[in-house]
Amino acid sequence: MKGSDSGEKAFLGVIVLDTRFPRPPGDIGCPQTWARAGIPVRLRVVPGASARRVVQEQDTALLGPFIDAARALADEGARLITTSCGFLAGWQTELQAAVPVPVITSSLLQCAELPASGIVTFDATSLHPSLLRKAGVPAGTPVQGLAPGCELQSRILADDTVLDLAQAQQDVVAAAMELVSRHPHLQTLVLECTNMPPYRAAVEQATGRPVHDLETWLLARWRELRANL
Repeated sequence: MKGSDSGEKAFLGVIVLDTRFPRPPGDIGCPQTWARAGIPVRLRVVPGASARRVVQEQDTALLGPFIDAARALADEGARLITTSCGFLAGWQTELQAAVPVPVITSSLLQCAELPASGIVTFDATSLHPSLLRKAGVPAGTPVQGLAPGCELQSRILADDTVLDLAQAQQDVVAAAMELVSRHPHLQTLVLECTNMPPYRAAVEQATGRPVHDLETWLLARWRELRANL
């Protein structure tokens, strides 16, 4: 779609879980993440989609509401649609089939394109091999989860209204350091969790490796999109 008018109307649609925990800038579900990049955004919440239901239960009853949200955003004029949980990579095919615009559910989708990548995830126990296959993650890709019950994980699962950001950063850095300690050959890291981008710079500094997440990928895709509007 060419022309300045279409470009001005274009926006990023974000399908957001039904949560109340803090989302600092960098978090995919934080409007400031996109405002600071000059990207128009619309957030659409899926009622009842808690972190527990999406991550740990992977409740298929939510698929229909997520498809409805994607269609609503596309109908409103979204030019690119994403989600606020990396575990929704398991529904990438279904969500993409439902709308005529590009859908990027998760940073996991880029693992196949990155050299010697490893994954830092919100919950390693719940990141099942079947989900990784659906996301196109190469077999044998190392995975490291947050320490069970750590600040970031426990606050999100409990949907608390408070979060110690400094401790959350330490949680993500610790998981990344454990990953590279166990797999020193890794060249790149992928943060699965959409709540982890605020800590990307700290992970890069600690590990000495490039770090990719959903924010970095969407920023690149939006630049490509704008160039073709």
